[in-house]
Amino acid sequence: MNNFFPRSRLIILGVAGVIMAGYVIASYAKLAFAGGIAEPNRTAEPAERGQIVDRNGKPLAVPTFFYHLAVTPSAVGNADKAAAVLAPIAGLSPAAVKAQISGAKHNFLYLKKKLSEAEHEAAQRAIREAKLSGVFFDRIPGRIYPENALASQLIGYMGDAGQGLSGVEYALQDALSPRRSGDSGTAVHGSNVYLTIDASLQYKLEGVARKALKETRAESMMLLAADAKTGELLSYISLPSADLNKYPQAGDAERLNRPAVTAYEPGSVFKIFSVAAFLEAGAIREDDTFYCDGKYERQLQNGQTIRIGCLGSHGNITARDALKYSCNVALARMSERIDAERFLALLRALGFGSKTGVELPGETRGMVRTPEDALWTARSKPTISIGQEIGVSALQMVEAATAFTNRGVPVPLSVISRVTDRAGKVLSQREAERRERVLSEETARAILSYMETVAASGTGTRAALRDVNVGVKTGTAQMRDEKRDGYSQTDFVSNCIAVFPAEDPKIILYIVIAKAKGETYAGRIVAPVVAEAASMIIDHMGFARAGAAFFSHSGVIFVPEIPKVSVGAVLPDFTGTPKRLLVPLLARDDLRILIEGEGYVISQTPPPGTPVTADMTLKFRLDWED
Repeated sequence: MNNFFPRSRLIILGVAGVIMAGYVIASYAKLAFAGGIAEPNRTAEPAERGQIVDRNGKPLAVPTFFYHLAVTPSAVGNADKAAAVLAPIAGLSPAAVKAQISGAKHNFLYLKKKLSEAEHEAAQRAIREAKLSGVFFDRIPGRIYPENALASQLIGYMGDAGQGLSGVEYALQDALSPRRSGDSGTAVHGSNVYLTIDASLQYKLEGVARKALKETRAESMMLLAADAKTGELLSYISLPSADLNKYPQAGDAERLNRPAVTAYEPGSVFKIFSVAAFLEAGAIREDDTFYCDGKYERQLQNGQTIRIGCLGSHGNITARDALKYSCNVALARMSERIDAERFLALLRALGFGSKTGVELPGETRGMVRTPEDALWTARSKPTISIGQEIGVSALQMVEAATAFTNRGVPVPLSVISRVTDRAGKVLSQREAERRERVLSEETARAILSYMETVAASGTGTRAALRDVNVGVKTGTAQMRDEKRDGYSQTDFVSNCIAVFPAEDPKIILYIVIAKAKGETYAGRIVAPVVAEAASMIIDHMGFARAGAAFFSHSGVIFVPEIPKVSVGAVLPDFTGTPKRLLVPLLARDDLRILIEGEGYVISQTPPPGTPVTADMTLKFRLDWED
């Protein structure tokens, strides 16, 4: 060094370097070989996630903790021994475990994810007894879904990182798992989210839906039941569905939230909204008639002809009969009387072409064309009037129907009832909202009346109930051919909407069956399911049924006086006496009372008729009667 640094300084610097290196090596060794089962605080303790429950507080998503079994390969002393101990925990063969440890590209690997608390404790014991090194656990927030696949697309799923990935778990992430502020170590508790659905009703209706899906051999199915006055969804079904406790193994079809994200052509069900628009615009009157000879034809100036077929020749019919028979020709003729812009504006006012705003991610807007669109043709307006050339979601169909059940004023749909803190204090409560008036009361009342006719004597008779008036509209629409341009000849959307009781609707029920095999007409395969589901809802909700047994009561309840147990000169027969009536005997100083068991007296000692003496001991044996 040309004597630039004195020898003494070099010696001091060298010693300091050796000490520092030794400290680093010792620290690393301590971390790597300190018993193997330490659980380092790798990240801040996550916030305790709130629960998701149904409207009555039944748990649907419950917070828990899982454990990832992790290995630092370089810190594993004996790979063969580690593999033998860890193989049963990881559910692998010892050879597979050893291969993973030896072949790890990085000095860290997860050998097994999401061990339960019980599995974690058992694994800890095995690792401790074997004195393994380089093995530890990461504690991560997790979820248990007690009802498995029930309302799975609505509830959604929380991933390993503690983030909601779908459904309400995603939409209300910030409420369920609030972020910590700064570096505070204070425990953070998420809020509890109450859904609008009734889990008991959901369970019953899912049974109806699964049976229908199996019988029709359909590809998928949707069922929505909503409070007709408030817009709260009481049941939310999309089949097939995923078991939330096995969500990573589910397929795309099981995860798909159809009511919110799927847009489709509804077919003839849409006619109730078209007729409502025609009436509201003054384009038709209730007593106007339209001639149907089985086909609609209109010659265009360019020489082309528009043709729309019908299932029958209905003659001169009114709007009521057009819905009753689901007449395409009559609807097409009605559409001639309204300007396209006015017609489409009324459909948009009913919510078509816009998101409903329900508290779920990925909601579709659907599709409502305009005359300016490149695909708009002279055929578009009459075709839209019968439910084709328009894309809707199941949520949009239900929300639009609330305009009929609320005298022309639609209400927004909701799946969230309220949010509370851990102690039950309400942080936010859904209040029933009302949108701007879309229809007059007269128009809304007329459509409900027409729907009642459809159920009584039209295409929806299979949805009718004997003791509750139901308003119905059915529809069957060809689906787009996924491989070729145009409509499929085999794939159909079969759907039916119902409101009940028709005179003052409390429930809107909408069912969609897609790609049924064999029979596809909604009046034959969906309407019966509507009847079964509606009857179940009526019984569950306690709605009145015509002809149901009832009784009147004054409200005064007479409670007979309970006889007191007494002991005179001889012992009475106490057989059948409930325990609570024996209690007063314990207060007597002249008798010793022994009581064995619960329920009613089945034997006594001494027997009945024995003369009573001072300081007599009475022993009773009790049991519950069969």
